[in-house]
Amino acid sequence: MTTLAVFEATARHANFKNAADEMNVTAGAVSRQIKALEDELGLKLFIRHKNGVQLTAAAQDLFSEVAASLSRCSEAVQALKIEKDEEIVTFACTDAFATHWLMPRMKDFWSKFPHITVNHFISDHVLDFRNAEVDLFVRPAAGIWPNESVEPLSKDLIYPVCGAAFAEEHRFTKPADLSGLPLLHVDWNNPHWPRWHDFLQNASVPYQGLRGSRFNRYSALLTAAEANQGLALGWDSLVRPMVRQGRLVRFSDVSMRDPVGFCLAWNNRKPFSKPASTMRAWLLDQAYAAAF
Repeated sequence: MTTLAVFEATARHANFKNAADEMNVTAGAVSRQIKALEDELGLKLFIRHKNGVQLTAAAQDLFSEVAASLSRCSEAVQALKIEKDEEIVTFACTDAFATHWLMPRMKDFWSKFPHITVNHFISDHVLDFRNAEVDLFVRPAAGIWPNESVEPLSKDLIYPVCGAAFAEEHRFTKPADLSGLPLLHVDWNNPHWPRWHDFLQNASVPYQGLRGSRFNRYSALLTAAEANQGLALGWDSLVRPMVRQGRLVRFSDVSMRDPVGFCLAWNNRKPFSKPASTMRAWLLDQAYAAAF
C-alpha cells in the first residue's frame, strides 16, 4: 500500500521531489520505491527527464485504478470521522406513540437541536427495546424492569371517538346503547391496555357480544374511525390533535382514566450520552406541556 501511495503521488505530481514532500520522505526514498515497484511488475512506469517524470502508456491504467481506490478510501475514512463526531440518539417507542404523539412534535426538537440526529426504532413489541441498542424508549408504565430508570409521561383519559358522519348518524345514541354500535377493536400486544369490554364495564354499561372490526395497529384503527367505519377508544394524548382538527369527534361524555399510561425509560447499564440527556429533557417538557 505504501508503494502504491508513493506511485500515485509521483504520477499526480509528475515529480519525485514534490511527491517526496507530500509523503514526508526524501526524493531518494521515492525513487527507490518506484524502482522496486517497476522491478516487481517487470515494466517501466515512468519516463525520466530533466524536469520530472512522465507516466508510460502501460502505467496509465494502473494510475487510474490506484488513484480511484485511494480516493474511495479517503472518502470512507472521512465519513467515519463525521459519523464519530455526529451527535446521535436512538429512540424507541410503539407505532401508536410514534405516529400520534412523537412525530407531530419532532419539528420542535429539530428546530431547537439541529445538531442531533434521532434514529427511530418503532415496534409494538416493547420487550425488544431492552435488547436493542437504544438510548431512550417509551413503554407502557405497567411493570418494573431491572436496571432501569423511568419517568412518567402521561396518565390519559380514554373516551370514544369516530368520524363526523358517524357521530351525526348516531347522535341520539345513549351511553347505555354504546355496545350496540359498530365498535373498532385493537389487539394490543400488551395485556394491560384497556379494551372495549374494560371501558364499558368501567362505565357500568351492559354489553353482550361486542361486534366490530379488529386491528393490530392503533393507527389503522383511528383511520377507520375517521372514515366513519365505527367507534374507537381514543387515548386523549394521542387523539386530541385529530379532534381539534375535526378529523375525529368525541362521541360521548363517558370516559375512563387510563390505568396504564406511558413512561420514558432507559437502561442504567448502558452509557447515557449528552444527546440522550437532551432528548430526555425535551420529551419530559413536551409531556408536561401536553398535560395542560
